[in-house]
Amino acid sequence: GSMCLVGGLQLCVDRKEAQEILDRSFVAGGGESNRLVSKKMKLSRKKNPIGDTDADEYPAYARFVEEATLGYSAMQCTRDALFPTHVQGRFASCSPEHTLLRIGGGGNTTSGPGGSGVASWGVGKRGQLGFGKREDEAEPRLLLNKIGWGIRIVQVAAGGGLVRVAHSLLLTSTGRVLSFGTAQYGALGHGYDAGKQLSDVLRPRYIDALKGEKCICVAAGELHSGVVTIDGDVYTFGEGFCGQLGQGDRRPQLLPKQVTLGGLEDECVANMSMGCRHTLVTTDDGDVYSGGLGRFGVLGRSYTDFTYNNDVGMAVPDGEEGHVVGVAARPPPMQEAEMDNIIDAANNDGTNDIIAALDALNLTLDDPSDQCYPKVIDSLQGVRCVGVSAGHRHSMVLDEFGGLYTFGSGASGALGHGDMLGQEFPIKVQEFDNMRVRIHQFSAGVDMSMAVDTQGTVYAWGKASEGRLGLGMGRLQTALPREVDMGDAKFRAVDVECGYVHSLIVGLDGSVYQCGGVGVDGQDDGQQDVDIEENQRGLPRLLSGFNIWHRIAEPKEKVVKEQWKKYGKYELKGRSKMMQEGVRSIG
Repeated sequence: GSMCLVGGLQLCVDRKEAQEILDRSFVAGGGESNRLVSKKMKLSRKKNPIGDTDADEYPAYARFVEEATLGYSAMQCTRDALFPTHVQGRFASCSPEHTLLRIGGGGNTTSGPGGSGVASWGVGKRGQLGFGKREDEAEPRLLLNKIGWGIRIVQVAAGGGLVRVAHSLLLTSTGRVLSFGTAQYGALGHGYDAGKQLSDVLRPRYIDALKGEKCICVAAGELHSGVVTIDGDVYTFGEGFCGQLGQGDRRPQLLPKQVTLGGLEDECVANMSMGCRHTLVTTDDGDVYSGGLGRFGVLGRSYTDFTYNNDVGMAVPDGEEGHVVGVAARPPPMQEAEMDNIIDAANNDGTNDIIAALDALNLTLDDPSDQCYPKVIDSLQGVRCVGVSAGHRHSMVLDEFGGLYTFGSGASGALGHGDMLGQEFPIKVQEFDNMRVRIHQFSAGVDMSMAVDTQGTVYAWGKASEGRLGLGMGRLQTALPREVDMGDAKFRAVDVECGYVHSLIVGLDGSVYQCGGVGVDGQDDGQQDVDIEENQRGLPRLLSGFNIWHRIAEPKEKVVKEQWKKYGKYELKGRSKMMQEGVRSIG
């Protein structure tokens, strides 16, 4: 227990239950997962049909369990091979529009166990799915180009917001970072391409500016991104108009730039998470730093206003309930038209348009506000924190004993305190203490939250409409944590991830459940199953045919050969046929 992510982790009570979980894991996922069967396993089945023929798969499953419980990830860029203990996107990551899931992978030493590859699905209009096309995908589809078979993925990060922008980051076992999707404001870290354009990237591409760094954690917000290196340094890039990059100003960064302000240069950062317009990081010493737009209280600390007050194009779902009075700065009345120009530019692809709009007001992107650089959340000092999760407009922090703290917007009850009130400073979720529950993993989405306790039970609270939390269709919201009925008393969860209208739950047996769903190709959001029974609507749905830790054979991408057009009798029949006809006519 003491070696696990949170002390006291107890996912199985005895050897018998452990054996049951292991047996379940070979078939978990329903359907056919195309699990790779080695030649040795085939021979064993012929010689001893009733014996244990799956022994070759035990190391792959053990690797998956190590990642889920100890944070061990066998990264090739670290001496001790330890991954950060608490990261968002260990196995899956959700944005409001798309989902990334670690799955698949080959059976050789180069690519490692199953879970080395990536599947993606959802809206793909900005190339965030990585298939080279701007098309939506209703079901999980594997990324190819050696990802999972030669390139081992250890963490995924799906970024995006409510304004139809999205991008993706993948971290490899060698510490390299791949990015694809929306390139707006430099969120991909590739800088300008030919013609000084920021073009969307439709397939995974290495961030060359980070090739000299070994990264151990990646994070993606709405239009900004960040990485943590093996030395504990933080690099950020993308939109910085609300100070979320922590660079001391409000400028976008087209290439990764190290964060050195706020004392972070002298700290060893363990992991990080990014929300809509804010960033949270945790240090090895257990401190939490926050930076970015302080609206709603998402920073968990006091802060100074921007020199030029404005609400910069932050999309807010379903009204302003849960708003912390006095936190959001408002533009002066006489400047509303000019501010509208800035907001329009911020929501489009025009960095130069923003600067021109600012010049019209004699404004500047330099700003002394402490929202523009990371600053420690002093109310948490004395509490050793091990993980953070930044949602759209609320934040979550986990301490070493499994206590969960929330702050920010209380819309739909997303903070879990039994009310809809916002909080400017971290408040412990008392309901878990009342139930004597310790949290193991957690995730903040758009006005909704989920968590897994040390016994593998899933809890959810916040906005619950359309089954997005797996609490059924009858509940629109809940202000206190509620247990999610998985429909299986033996199911144990190890990870959860929240988006906007959907969420994912990962089981100890490698199975994956989805709650709610993202509408693709113009469909409405929510569960798309028309044949599902009425009493099952709004409950978690098993992703059939998928298991995270199963190794599978590398699928081959279909290559369509272009057929040359042929003209005339000779070209249509070909030379050999024409010669044969000629011989027959002579004979």
